[in-house]
Amino acid sequence: MAPVGRPATPATRIVREARDFLLAHATDYRGAVDGFRWPELTEFNFATEWFDVVAGEHPDRPAVTIVSADLTARSWTYADLSRRSDQVARWLRSLGVGAGDRVIVMLNNTIELWELLLALLKIRAVAIPTSTLLSSADLGYRVEHGGASVVVAPTALKSRLAGLPRQVLRIGVGDGTPSGWVSMAESEKAPTAYTPSAPTKASDLSLLYFTSGTTSRPKLVAHTHVSYPVGHLSTMWWLGVRPGDVHLNISSPGWGKHAWSNFFSPFLAQATVFVFNYERFDAGALMRVMDTHDVTTFCAPPTVWRMLIQADLTQLGTPPRELLGAGEPLNPEVITQVRRAWGATIRDGFGQTEMTCCVGNSPGQVVKDGSMGRPMPGYPVVLLDPVTGEQRTDEGEICLDLSRPILGLMAGYHNDAEMTADACRNGFYHTGDIASADDEGYLTYVGRADDVFKASDYKISPFELESILLEHPYVTEVAIVPSPDPLRAAVPKAFICLVQDIAARPQDAAAEIFAHARERLSAYQRVRIVEFVNELPKTISGKIRRVELREREAHRVAGDASEGQFHERDFR
Repeated sequence: MAPVGRPATPATRIVREARDFLLAHATDYRGAVDGFRWPELTEFNFATEWFDVVAGEHPDRPAVTIVSADLTARSWTYADLSRRSDQVARWLRSLGVGAGDRVIVMLNNTIELWELLLALLKIRAVAIPTSTLLSSADLGYRVEHGGASVVVAPTALKSRLAGLPRQVLRIGVGDGTPSGWVSMAESEKAPTAYTPSAPTKASDLSLLYFTSGTTSRPKLVAHTHVSYPVGHLSTMWWLGVRPGDVHLNISSPGWGKHAWSNFFSPFLAQATVFVFNYERFDAGALMRVMDTHDVTTFCAPPTVWRMLIQADLTQLGTPPRELLGAGEPLNPEVITQVRRAWGATIRDGFGQTEMTCCVGNSPGQVVKDGSMGRPMPGYPVVLLDPVTGEQRTDEGEICLDLSRPILGLMAGYHNDAEMTADACRNGFYHTGDIASADDEGYLTYVGRADDVFKASDYKISPFELESILLEHPYVTEVAIVPSPDPLRAAVPKAFICLVQDIAARPQDAAAEIFAHARERLSAYQRVRIVEFVNELPKTISGKIRRVELREREAHRVAGDASEGQFHERDFR
């Protein structure tokens, strides 16, 4: 059998030097921020010049471990995935897929996902990761606007692909390959030897991501062969993942966070990506799996953390060394409960599909509950007044100073120069997120610029109010939106999901929640209206669509509808 892996290149050594610097300063915030410099690369291929190099050095180290719903587990080593991705790369080339071709990757957390992403990197094709939950119409939109010539999907989703143009190559994963499709299983017959046809330019397009669509106009984010693959050094440092770690991240494929924590960051650290494919969330089963497989670092979205704290957290015998939250800011109450049970603090972080982790609570540092932390190494974060554009030290829009190179930032919005120019106007990249800062540089999330509203001339942060309401044991999820009011312009309204036991007694629940709000909130912040709902509208990536709730509430008020509304004035 041919030797495993590939030798290190000068680019490998440059990336490794930056990686090792961050590992050496794992708990030294000031040293990491002051001393870190982004690698300068003209050519780099993450699959051949990093992953395959690691495979040659640590062939037997698990790269991916997948636990199925029945708790059976299987691992693939770095050597396994290096060889297999070479084979898939060779096979894709035989099908005519090559450099620059756009490939929609619409797969679940099966090993084919990692095989394919590595192979696409090797042949310099452009991956468009896509959720398996998308409708036929959404998939068609992505094929058209992403310029995709290939779609890789589970064969069980064949009906979703029925309306795509006939010239789109369909590659199926799973049994029962439909007529006109090519089975990925055929790749196992391909030769294993793969030789890159040309060096990979660092600036070449590597990934296209559609944003999750909190607005009606999804953006198509373009990343290069270095912006995500090497830019995720900042994410690796925030996660605290180290060589040999077992990293569990709960995230669905198709979204940027999956690439953050289920691909680039653990592989940069030479760690193991750990996946638990449960059919229905079960906190007890999750904790048993974490114990059995010695999970060392664990990242989950707020929804999962909120479900976890409903269970007995003491079921977990050996909590992971690092606990992390991402997607939306975590509420302090959640952090407090986990700390009491596991003796460790959930560290929050902030980034976007457009960039890697740019703000976070890093390992070994004081965590201020409610704060997202401080700027990551390599990220010149500033706060700008959203109206005047002037730099602020107290509160403003989170922006990046583009006078300094930022490797982890996108190349731009694909084929949309106008949108790119707007996001990067006046020499700053604008996130659209508002934060406040304290004297030590810790940032606290206030909300999306378009979510913050005024009531009686006071500025209201939905997130701040939501955090308080979530402290009440009756509340599982909540979203705050402005309700139009003739006197105050707007008043805070809460859409609330209740725990099952109290859901049948909405009057009692409203009384308790209003009393809690009066006790914990300032007078100008008080929630004036409550509406109980079974679920909140969310994007497919799990973010609450407050814009939809605002529109719903404005329509209700305009129609003078009162059914299902509980008013604070009736409970005094």
